[in-house]
Amino acid sequence: MISKYNRPMENLSNLDYSSYLKGWIRTVPNWPQQGVMFRDITPLLQNPKTFRMLIDIYVHRYMMEKVDLVAGLDARGFIIGSVLAYELNVGFVPIRKKGKLPFTTVEEEYELEYGNAAVEMHTDACKPGDRVILIDDLVATGGTMMAGYKLLKRMGADVLEAAAIIELPELGGGQLVRDGGLDLFTVCSYEGH
Repeated sequence: MISKYNRPMENLSNLDYSSYLKGWIRTVPNWPQQGVMFRDITPLLQNPKTFRMLIDIYVHRYMMEKVDLVAGLDARGFIIGSVLAYELNVGFVPIRKKGKLPFTTVEEEYELEYGNAAVEMHTDACKPGDRVILIDDLVATGGTMMAGYKLLKRMGADVLEAAAIIELPELGGGQLVRDGGLDLFTVCSYEGH
């Protein structure tokens, strides 16, 4: 028997990409804490065909746009964002958790369920007028995505769109991003959290 994580690429003519890729995302209950349904993208990334399909979805979405940079949010946004930047032949900007970048930074705080956090980017990571795609693996509460957006806007960038693999609509982050004036593209969504 072939494991679902080792199955060959199926004929996708009768299956939409979202459903197919969603089948490669593992749900881990009660991780990292009780009550959380963690959406693990590593099986999708480990399969070269599904990883390529995922990246191709983004490439085809943005290849006709004038994009200068792809900004990826710490940490899984680095995986998707750097490959997308390479495929689009543009630069990549890491937006990191506070204290992880070695040069002069600009930071943006955002609220968590219990407390605050911050993300940073280098002050020379982009320049006014740069056209940027902002990407992460998942949008839950939207705090990280909005903090990244605010950082890029503060530096004068034109953020064309935010993108993620997964949206968790029940947590309201996607709507927060959209209400904040940023278009959001996601490949799939999950009910619950």
